[in-house]
Amino acid sequence: MSGTSKRTWTALGLMAMLAAHAPLPASAASCQNTGNFNRWLEAFKAEAAAEGISDRAIRAGLDGMALDPGIIARDRKQGVFQLSFLEFSDRLIAKYRLVQGAKLIKQNAALFQKIEAQFGVPAPVIVAFWGLETDFGADTGKLPTLRSLATLAYDCRRPDLFRGELKSALRIIERGDLTTAEMLGSWAGELGQVQFLPSHYLNHAVDYDGDGRRQLIKSKPDVLASAAKFLEHLGWKRGEPWLEEVTVPAELDWAQAELATKLSRAKWAEWGVRRAHGGALPADEAQASLLLPMGRLGPAFLAYQNFDVYLQWNESLIYSLTAAYYATRLAGAPAVSRGQPGIPALSLELARELQKQLTKRGLDVGEIDGKLGSKTRAAVKVMQLKLGLPADSYPTAELLDRLRAGE
Repeated sequence: MSGTSKRTWTALGLMAMLAAHAPLPASAASCQNTGNFNRWLEAFKAEAAAEGISDRAIRAGLDGMALDPGIIARDRKQGVFQLSFLEFSDRLIAKYRLVQGAKLIKQNAALFQKIEAQFGVPAPVIVAFWGLETDFGADTGKLPTLRSLATLAYDCRRPDLFRGELKSALRIIERGDLTTAEMLGSWAGELGQVQFLPSHYLNHAVDYDGDGRRQLIKSKPDVLASAAKFLEHLGWKRGEPWLEEVTVPAELDWAQAELATKLSRAKWAEWGVRRAHGGALPADEAQASLLLPMGRLGPAFLAYQNFDVYLQWNESLIYSLTAAYYATRLAGAPAVSRGQPGIPALSLELARELQKQLTKRGLDVGEIDGKLGSKTRAAVKVMQLKLGLPADSYPTAELLDRLRAGE
């Protein structure tokens, strides 16, 4: 993990634990490289030239390029992140991030007002990503981006993805936004203070300070406006909420608690869902899902349509929920309730066993890896309904015991 002891938990370190892209088939995860990197590189240069990338940019970015086995090793050793939402958010939303985030919003009020007027994204949402990704620009990474991208583009694991990202990085050089020397970032090739992939940088970065460059490593106006523009592109709806903590009645139909089920606030209110810190929900038609990251015994949230944008920024539910919750804190919300004490949690080993048990029953959990993602949670709900358990999609030892018993 990058960063000092105070600033360990940024996305640069989390990239080794959170899946930034769609799950891979087992064959890709365990593939072996058998080709020659130098021959591959010459072929790639020809391909880039054929697609209109200038010889100047290709030479600037790729001359003298060498394979970095350490990047491949990091990519292969991505760990599984197995903390609960409360454990994860407690670590990421440290007090200094709340204090510094609020301070930066106040110091840059005029800039944020201009950005929100243009793109519709409020300051707390932008600042939460800024803080989680790089500690507000303090830790953008120090590895040569072109070398990381070339290595991952050659590697057999995700070549198509990173070949496209390498071409985008060359086009950034060609456009004059960054030099090769300035392109330093994380091992997986993200760039700048909000950690854009090069394709996102190329397509969504904006020159907001008027210097003629889209500079997402050093220019604060460019960084913040580009984050807002990207969120707008992902579907952010101006003036609408993204996440709200709620309380839920014990007799709720738990099967309704999933991101795929969007109901009006009027319906949630009818079923007894209330604001955690502000009384009754408005009885209106605003659409929201009930999100229970730790099951019916833990914290509960209404996730509005803007929350879907978080999941496009990062597919990990736990990261997206933490980023959205952090933004609510910066917007003035109090700390989340802890739920009931002693909420059961499965170890990585038991989570894998549960996935195997679910797969044996014909349910799709994705890769059997111990990650309790959307497919595993959906399969859990199916079995909870079948066995007459509260169908809150949260994996428990009780469910695993019943599956072991052959129920």
